[in-house]
Amino acid sequence: MNKSELQQHDREHLLHPFTDFNDLGQQGTRVITRAEGAYITDIDGTRLLDGMSGLWCCNLGYSRKEISDAIYQQLNTLPFYNSFFQCTTVPSIELADALAEVTPAHMNNVFFTGSGSEANDTNLRLIRRFWDLQDKAEKRIVISRKNGYHGSTIAGASLGGMSGMHKQFQPLDYIEHVQQPYWFAEGGDMSPEEFGIQAARSLDEKIQELGPEKVAAFIAEPIQGAGGVVIPPETYWPEVKKVLEQYDILLVMDEVIFGFGRTGEWFGADYYGIKPDLMTFAKAVTNGYFPLGGTMVSDRVAEVIKSKGGEFTHGYTYSAHPAACMAGLATINILRNEKIIENVRDVTGPYLAKRWAELAEHPIVGEARSLGMVGALELVKDKGSRARFDDDCTAGSVCRDLSIKHGLVMRAVGDAMVIAPPLIITTEQVDELVEKAHRALDDTAKALA
Repeated sequence: MNKSELQQHDREHLLHPFTDFNDLGQQGTRVITRAEGAYITDIDGTRLLDGMSGLWCCNLGYSRKEISDAIYQQLNTLPFYNSFFQCTTVPSIELADALAEVTPAHMNNVFFTGSGSEANDTNLRLIRRFWDLQDKAEKRIVISRKNGYHGSTIAGASLGGMSGMHKQFQPLDYIEHVQQPYWFAEGGDMSPEEFGIQAARSLDEKIQELGPEKVAAFIAEPIQGAGGVVIPPETYWPEVKKVLEQYDILLVMDEVIFGFGRTGEWFGADYYGIKPDLMTFAKAVTNGYFPLGGTMVSDRVAEVIKSKGGEFTHGYTYSAHPAACMAGLATINILRNEKIIENVRDVTGPYLAKRWAELAEHPIVGEARSLGMVGALELVKDKGSRARFDDDCTAGSVCRDLSIKHGLVMRAVGDAMVIAPPLIITTEQVDELVEKAHRALDDTAKALA
């Protein structure tokens, strides 16, 4: 089929995620046909620097034959077997070992799933099981953050704090939400340090309102990814840590986006010096080459659910899929052997921070923030007041489309432009990214003038 035929069949048969179907039907889809390194190419032959690593997942880019070979070899040996009924496979054991080695030292058990959404559903099951086995059945409530993202299943979307999603289904009634640490949008006249403490104290206030004896866990991303790359002030996580320890509440760290090197450390928990009780992972664990997710379980939680007896009535057909686990092993081996994460920490991350910060001087940029291999630009009409161009935050979609025109994939989250380029990006490609982003900003300013 040619391009127009493909778009027509797409329009007639394929329902896309997070899509206005009427709008997409009128515009037509962009058909991606191949990829190499840090670049993707569409059916017209247009080559784009992928500033989003696919969907936050292709940390090693698109040319890692070691991963595809590992999947292929496993499919030819044992394409599938389940992990129910006291059965296991060699790849699942080996990946569990590897994950225990690279995750924080107190996390030595893993429950495999097919995605981050499934892993956060699993977290809810593990949280309840943990407290029930200790005769604390009243601990039921899970606290999350406004504008956080934890997946798109009923449980995952309930945990997330995006009001637009909540309007389209009935969220679970035992999940509460507190203030996000989004200084640029919500900090007002406070310094980032003051606002970070205030945002953390909103968690304390909510716990006291609900009753500490009723609160089971707090779930959060180390940095809010889909919410706009919201990097918390330095005061935020130390204060949150104190609050959770005071009330004996579990911490679930959702590392689906920031795990496997994006911060310049293996996990965001490592970067912030935090010891979560449960840790969600997915996406980059297989470099996006095969669906796989899971929950890392701390020794504290694992000891209870292993020793107290009784069946944990939860699992998925594809938990610990052998081909997925082989993809995960190959990915971790590359990250280790080629010192990819160390290079982000010491070379490309600092270089991106330096170049990205230059964009703050642009007339329509209110803030340019970055950490490791992730960044965001806040688009504003007025820098002093941080006022947006309009209430509907349409500037972001304008800039996104113009960015594509200049050969760069950026994502618009409202009027925040976000990037998460592959960890293998070179300093020369960082220069290319920043230059193309600057051109997109220039054209956006003209379009909105």
